[in-house]
Amino acid sequence: MREAYSRAVRGGQATPVGGSEAVMYQGKDLLVSTEWLAGRLEQPGLVLVDAGEPLAYQRAHIPGASGVPHPYLKGRENPLLVMPPVDFEALARSWGVSNSTSVIVYDDNASLHAARVWWVFRRYGHHDVRVLDGGFNAWLHEGRPVTSAPPHPQTGTFTARPDTSCSISVEELRDAVAKGEAPAIWDTRSDEEWTGTNSRGNRRTGHVPGAHHLEWRRLMQGPPSRRFRPIEEIRAEIRAAGLDPDAETVTYCQAGIRGAFGQFILTLLGNDRARNYDGSMGEWANRDDTPLVLP
Repeated sequence: MREAYSRAVRGGQATPVGGSEAVMYQGKDLLVSTEWLAGRLEQPGLVLVDAGEPLAYQRAHIPGASGVPHPYLKGRENPLLVMPPVDFEALARSWGVSNSTSVIVYDDNASLHAARVWWVFRRYGHHDVRVLDGGFNAWLHEGRPVTSAPPHPQTGTFTARPDTSCSISVEELRDAVAKGEAPAIWDTRSDEEWTGTNSRGNRRTGHVPGAHHLEWRRLMQGPPSRRFRPIEEIRAEIRAAGLDPDAETVTYCQAGIRGAFGQFILTLLGNDRARNYDGSMGEWANRDDTPLVLP
């Protein structure tokens, strides 16, 4: 995390922090490497977005990156769901994004928040978006340059084109479960949330009937670089959890953030039939008309 910035950075350059270099993920082009990005920081038509917390962004970020107001990108009137298209449109334009722009997203949290921003872009019709493998952690570990200076991009012309094919509503999922017609369901939460020992403040605990559990963290390498695990290891973990990585799948968590990560993983594996339930347990577990079961 960027709390290490003051210890690791000297004179605007990051000093590699101890630990051996992890094997880099060799997957599809939804991921880009730090080496690839380092050679394109000033490339026209490329926008870099730091999806970390705002205070961390202010301390240090990759040169040229714009920050997010909050990595969840939820609505102000309905904080359970993604921000409305008009709000995201304005935000994307402030980053310099137009509909022809290539976007690279990164964070310092094992790509969890980067995957969320990737999903929001996809939700609003922009698919030319990739995630930096290893994010800020790998960038800093490799001694690449950082800054605290914000960029001043020219305002973009991005127009949101809402795409509901990558999301599912509470009503749609509830009715599919009730009829026994639900697709595969992937619960990406922690073990404690899955078993109900951690309620996260919800009125009820448990999981969606028929769901399979695989915590999102198990698909990532550890520090210092926190890259994605090799593609075949990811595929094997998903299969071991009882899920078919190629099948139509609904992902969920507490707030649609880890669920978005799950959809990113499945898309990375070539599955274009994954959908994130954005409201997730923050919505599902606080209603009276949605079933929950415990393991």
